[in-house]
Amino acid sequence: MTPTPDDPAGLGHRAAVALVFGSSAAVLVVEIVALRLLAPYLGLTLETSTLVIGIALAAIALGSWGGGRIADLTGPRRLIGPALGISGAVVALTPAVLRTTAEAAPGALLPAAMLTIMVPGTLLSAVTPMATKLRLDSLERTGTVVGQLSGVGTLGAIVGTVVTGFVLISRVPVTAILLGLGATLVLAALPMMWAARSRGGTAALALAVGAGGLAAAVAPGGCDVETTYHCANVETAPNGSTTLVLDNLRHSAVDLDDPRYLEFEYIRAIASVTDTAFPEGEAVDAYHLGAGGLTIPRYLAAERPGTRSVVSEIDGGVVRIDEQRLGLGHVPGVDVRVEDGRLGLRRLADDSRDLVVGDAFGGVSVPWHLTTREALADVRRVLRPDGVYVANLIDYGEQRFARAEVATMRAVFDNVMIAGQAGDVGLDSPFGSDGGNLVAIASDRPLDPAAIRAAMDRRDTGWTVRDPAGTAAWVGDAQVLTDDYAPVDQLLQPYTNTAG
Repeated sequence: MTPTPDDPAGLGHRAAVALVFGSSAAVLVVEIVALRLLAPYLGLTLETSTLVIGIALAAIALGSWGGGRIADLTGPRRLIGPALGISGAVVALTPAVLRTTAEAAPGALLPAAMLTIMVPGTLLSAVTPMATKLRLDSLERTGTVVGQLSGVGTLGAIVGTVVTGFVLISRVPVTAILLGLGATLVLAALPMMWAARSRGGTAALALAVGAGGLAAAVAPGGCDVETTYHCANVETAPNGSTTLVLDNLRHSAVDLDDPRYLEFEYIRAIASVTDTAFPEGEAVDAYHLGAGGLTIPRYLAAERPGTRSVVSEIDGGVVRIDEQRLGLGHVPGVDVRVEDGRLGLRRLADDSRDLVVGDAFGGVSVPWHLTTREALADVRRVLRPDGVYVANLIDYGEQRFARAEVATMRAVFDNVMIAGQAGDVGLDSPFGSDGGNLVAIASDRPLDPAAIRAAMDRRDTGWTVRDPAGTAAWVGDAQVLTDDYAPVDQLLQPYTNTAG
């Protein structure tokens, strides 16, 4: 990159294209991977996505404006190396910074996220106007140079998005992606900084990348497995059961030797509904939205021999964990399909299921398209006339999402009831709290709330169930969710520990 009569600035065409392409791609990689890092703590919601996209766009705007301004005021060539290098150091430190902040000081997570996205995003976005200024050797070529490099930058952003979303996330842990990107940016910066005699700066950047790797190795909040949608961990309890943890939420507890082992209260409540809704020991045709640790499908297979269960799980990584880590690869009568639940529902025949179990809603994010009146109409379509839909809901505070979802069920089914701790379903009780797990029960046939309550008592849940009239009172004037209007992310209130 030495000056020549054809290139007085000393930046060749290929070098400029590579710098603009790579820096633009890196901005989008950081944006997408930041969503993955924040999802376990903020949820993979519309609000989280909007926040990250907004920060990234602000960084691009600031970098483009600032880079162009600086390029007009000073020689930009000596600034490109530091911009790449500092970006690489920040990117490499991002996994450790965000995870440590989320665990140690949750209130500071958003400012930390803004800094770790804004700093590299701004510096990398400044590369394009600086490289463009270096390539402008005559006014006659201004349009050509600006247009070419602008197009190259857009192409780089597209490639960064596609490669990250379709290739990297499914094959490489998030930490490795960011460490690799950080190291690549620093390596790209070293020759330019070395040529500018910035020896101390090059050493500091290399050390920062190494520190990022070491910090990521010891930072809290890591994953045993990073799936397409979750940060997954598998924990073994003293009693020998195995717990599947997805995004810091305990989803399933499994005893490989005892499929009737039901640890979580909401799972015991769902089992209580199935115990009372169908004759004892009778096989049923069931469909499950969400796999988790296959707790209910295994329970039904053991308790009701001959039961056939179809399970739709969108995350193939969860299915692999079930097979490889939990030893659940061959459960008799259980057909696990890696597919979106809404699409899985469409593939089922009318009047083909006795039972549909919805357990796809997490504590910090909800697949909204499974909550709507249209989705529930599909559930009703696949159920036989005396079939039952039972769903696990998680909500806190005013429980606006849970109430809206039950209101939507009431718009589709003839009989709907809500079960949970008495305080959570609008009754005074020593068990009262401000939210958590609830189980909604919907059917076109009447179900016996007293029988369900008795079954839950036998399973020691401490829960109660409200009859359809009491459920209607609990729902109040909550809105019905539709495909056209389902602001689930805004209705859902995540858990907030206000103790102390």
